[in-house]
Amino acid sequence: MPPISLAEPSGRYLTFEEREEIAILRAMSKGVREIARALGRDPGTISRELRRNAATRSGKQEYRATVAQWKAQQAAKRPKSAKLLGNDRLREYVQKRLSGNVHRPDGTVAAGPQTPPWKGLNKPHRQDRRWATAWSPEQISHRLKADFPEDESMRISHEAIYQSLFIEGRGALKRELVACLRTGRALREPRSRSRNKPQGHVTADVVLSERPAEAADRAVPGHWEGDLIIGTGRSAIGTLVERSSRSTLLVHLPRMEGWGEVPPVKNGPALGGYGAVTMNIALAVSMTKLPEQLRKTLTWDRGKELSGHAQFALETGTKVFFADPHSPWQRPTNENTNGLLRQYFPKGTDLSRWSAEDLEAVALAINNRPRKILGWKTPAEVFEEQLRSLLQPGVATTG
Repeated sequence: MPPISLAEPSGRYLTFEEREEIAILRAMSKGVREIARALGRDPGTISRELRRNAATRSGKQEYRATVAQWKAQQAAKRPKSAKLLGNDRLREYVQKRLSGNVHRPDGTVAAGPQTPPWKGLNKPHRQDRRWATAWSPEQISHRLKADFPEDESMRISHEAIYQSLFIEGRGALKRELVACLRTGRALREPRSRSRNKPQGHVTADVVLSERPAEAADRAVPGHWEGDLIIGTGRSAIGTLVERSSRSTLLVHLPRMEGWGEVPPVKNGPALGGYGAVTMNIALAVSMTKLPEQLRKTLTWDRGKELSGHAQFALETGTKVFFADPHSPWQRPTNENTNGLLRQYFPKGTDLSRWSAEDLEAVALAINNRPRKILGWKTPAEVFEEQLRSLLQPGVATTG
């Protein structure tokens, strides 16, 4: 065996003397927690040491101090080749889910806006950004286990992906792929900095406290949250998110005839696309495409665009409830989804130029991103399971 170093490491790492003690206690059939108490170490440290650095040549794991010390030295050698450099299949998988194209339901590519070449800077301020598949590194890391359950070579941590993007010399992934991350940052932001960032139509029967209790615990599908994302020139897109599956619907709100040609009339119809009448019609079209059991309630903010909620409830059977003033945390799923959608529809851009087909393509991309809260399933997969359960004969529903 090559020589081993007995140099004293920092207190963070196990010493050779500690490894000898582990080997003796292990030979005495002591458990992980008992060994950890004897050495004053965390049980997780002892468990990882026994798993990673045990000798395996005999066909079974046997912990010996000299072998463990040598294995630890080999693993600590630097520089190490990035995992994505030596695995073309893994690198292509990661790149495709970071920067792949957004597709319409029929499989054709939705090109999105024309964007200038990346210049190594953070995301452009109030300008168009490239539309991409845009899975996060954490989503990619965990989805690999679902897509390749038997292939241990198809594994990578989200931190390794971030390092390939942000650290000079790690190679493997092109630096411009940082523009495909939701934040679009070209540099990592220190954690300490991110922690220091500085109604007449609502009656008593439609406030949030009156919403059914089943909507709060997310156990029963069919309860939605909604809002608008606003662009320039009074353009907007309606967003609807189902609380249980996190499935997203985007509501097309085109400007009405005469916008920009006739002067606005006080108390006249809103021509920007999200007046109360237009909003009711567009929302009703989107909601009535769903089975009745999947459109129970809708939670909205205090915006006047849904002042005709009584008529909307009559037409769709969906009861509308309004969150308290200045309380976005009462619609958390919708607020989080709007943040994801800003990758495709940045602030300060004209949202009226996108067709209903473009919005459907973006919604498809969002709904096919795996979510940690769903056990790394996609909203589309969970929503499909809900639909199948409704179509099964003899399944009781709560309508």
